[in-house]
Amino acid sequence: MEKIPKETIELIRSKTNIVDVIGEYVQLKKQGRNHFGLCPFHGESTPSFSVSEDKQIFHCFGCGAGGNVFTFIMDIEGYSFVEAISKIADKTDVQLDIHTNENTNSDRLESPEHRMIQAHELLRKFYHHLLVNTKEGQEALEYLLERGFTRQTIDEFQIGYSLPSWDFTVKFLEKRGFSLKEMESSGLIIKKEDSNSYFDRFRNRIMFPLEDEKGRTVAFSGRAIQPDEQPKYLNSPETPIFHKSTVLYHFHKARTFIRQKDEVVLFEGFADVISATTADVKNSVGTMGTSLTPQHIQSLKRITDKVVICFDSDKAGMEAANRASVALIQSGFQVKIALMPDRMDPDDYIKKYGGEKFRVEVIQSSLTRMSFLSYFYRQGKNLQEEGDRLTYIEKMIGEISHIESPVEQELYVKSLSDEFNIQMDTLIGQVEKVRKSNPDNKQKQKNSPSTMHTPVRLPVKSLMPAHINAERKLIGCMLKDSEMASKVHRYLDGVTFYIDEHEAIVTYLYAFYDQEEDSGLSFIDMLTDPELRKIIVDIKMSMDDEYEVTDQEILDYVKVLKKHINVLAIKEKQEQLKAAERVKDYLKAARINQEINVLRRS
Repeated sequence: MEKIPKETIELIRSKTNIVDVIGEYVQLKKQGRNHFGLCPFHGESTPSFSVSEDKQIFHCFGCGAGGNVFTFIMDIEGYSFVEAISKIADKTDVQLDIHTNENTNSDRLESPEHRMIQAHELLRKFYHHLLVNTKEGQEALEYLLERGFTRQTIDEFQIGYSLPSWDFTVKFLEKRGFSLKEMESSGLIIKKEDSNSYFDRFRNRIMFPLEDEKGRTVAFSGRAIQPDEQPKYLNSPETPIFHKSTVLYHFHKARTFIRQKDEVVLFEGFADVISATTADVKNSVGTMGTSLTPQHIQSLKRITDKVVICFDSDKAGMEAANRASVALIQSGFQVKIALMPDRMDPDDYIKKYGGEKFRVEVIQSSLTRMSFLSYFYRQGKNLQEEGDRLTYIEKMIGEISHIESPVEQELYVKSLSDEFNIQMDTLIGQVEKVRKSNPDNKQKQKNSPSTMHTPVRLPVKSLMPAHINAERKLIGCMLKDSEMASKVHRYLDGVTFYIDEHEAIVTYLYAFYDQEEDSGLSFIDMLTDPELRKIIVDIKMSMDDEYEVTDQEILDYVKVLKKHINVLAIKEKQEQLKAAERVKDYLKAARINQEINVLRRS
């Protein structure tokens, strides 16, 4: 690891606002002095993740995660400290004359999951090289160019090509020291039955890398070049590093654009996402051959609460769009659905009509969910026939009964009334009847408004014992600067903290101040123990940095600690007293009793 000068670290820190950095990963809403959002480190439906712009720290009241802007990047991206500084420096005008490499982190190198990711990253680069730079990939490259892909798109999405060989990948990985057993677990190769040999999973296919939310290649989707080859798309299986239920295609690259537009466009597959991105709809993500899952929703909700669903226009696509809209609305999203005309999918539409028409006539013309349902429930029905007409009206009444807003409800009831010449009172009565027959409707709708617009209810902490509170207050004083830490140390006069974690923090703090002049790290940066870091951030979040602590307050806190030590000593003496009395050693009992009285007086 290269050492970064202290002055450079401080300059980067001063030019960085933690709210802006975390805002690229988490949808933050200001409430009071702090910003709140859904914690990116654990699943939650009510925001308990707090970011203090004044203190430049973050803290989750749910899981306890906390730190500063550098530790946030380290935790969420899995970076080393130097890598985190380098990433944040890129957002400023500060130049770093260092070269970082994620592979320098020896702890991660020892992880099987990291080796699997390494193998995927290596193959991604090699597959891409084969496609764009070799004769073997020429046919696949021409196929892509004929289908409307540009070299820029191919490079941007790192599309590649796998050789038709049965064991090229096996030999390629084995030669570079990868365990074939681990590579089988990663989904890249397959073990032959009744044999210890392996063969390649992907052969003679156009390769689309699939990335996790940190931008790491964790899987592939291989498209057949020959029209009669099956399956058309061959995907990596579920592995320790790849779970379809959690991966959204293009999420890592789209995150910044989603935050800028405060809206995400959701597609069913990666081909549509690639086409949409070339059409300048860069806030696009796609599910990977699976329905929208709670994990997908959780990832999206951290950065936006607005979704445009753009699925295929066939029956299956519209049914999938309807299911996704229900799940999203129940999770607090504002949802619109973009209708594809002529039963086309987004990829074909963009190739036929171009990006501008797609943006204006599809994405920007997307429908509210009720307008979409009105269209959806008409499909396959002849509303001139009584039976189809009644079925359609009943379906719409059922949907209207879920709406909580009286104004919105009346709007859709009036639309039905005007279209089918039915009295408003009759329709309203039917809506109420359906609502009452479904008592859970009201509860479901209560859950639908975005929790981002509701007050944040932080967990109420139980009242701490006086001695623990005193220890935290003293640590808070010592965190201000080395001079204050020295003062507290003098007043403690050998008194140690009762809580082991507090004593460890103080020990680390003394060491930190001793070497501060030679280091650019803050104390939070230096702490590698996540549990100790949580305690520090919790203490700092409760501090008023502008409040000046008096010497008398410090002495009062120390007095509380000494009192607690005496209380513990008295309890121990009382046990000794009982033991002496049980064996009728009255002389010893009298001496112990005298010692107890001395402790009580002190």
